Amino acid sequence: MNTSELGWFKSSYSSAQGDDCVEIAVTEQVIHVRDSKDVTRRPFAVGREEWMHFVAFAVEA
Repeated sequence: MNTSELGWFKSSYSSAQGDDCVEIAVTEQVIHVRDSKDVTRRPFAVGREEWMHFVAFAVEA
């Protein structure tokens, strides 16, 4: 899959300058994650269940 064709979006907690962010793109199978400062680097992907565990942990922190 060509990840440049995905619908990427940043967190609502991103700074106004748009730096220091991660972007995600959601597909049916996985969540793609990339560094917004270097979108030329290959993103990584995690399963939906693993992503839900990560988000739950981040919210509790």
